[in-house]
This record gives sequence, structure tokens and C-alpha cells, in this order.
Amino acid sequence: MRNQDWHKSTYSGASGECVEVAEGLVTLVRDTQNRERGTLAVPAREWVALLADLDRL
Repeated sequence: MRNQDWHKSTYSGASGECVEVAEGLVTLVRDTQNRERGTLAVPAREWVALLADLDRL
């Protein structure tokens, strides 16, 4: 499983409360300010569905 480099999510605001994502076959998500607390792994298909749902809000 190879993921691209980590980048700040475009859904993160300017408040400093950000998440970073590394998208690939599995999308990895982590808290920018608490990287040591772990990573959430989401299958790419579910990540795309989540983003589509957020766009509808």
C-alpha cells in the first residue's frame, strides 16, 4: 500500500484545527497538532463517498 505525501485537507479551516491526509488505495487521516495520537485508515472508495457527501452539505 503506497500513499502519496501528507497534505493539509482543503476542508480544514484557518483556525489551526487541521487534519492531514495521504491519499492512495487507502486514505490516511491524522490530526495535524497531534500526529503521535495515531492515524485513521479509510478505504479510498469510502473516502471519496465521504467527500461527495460533504460537498452536498
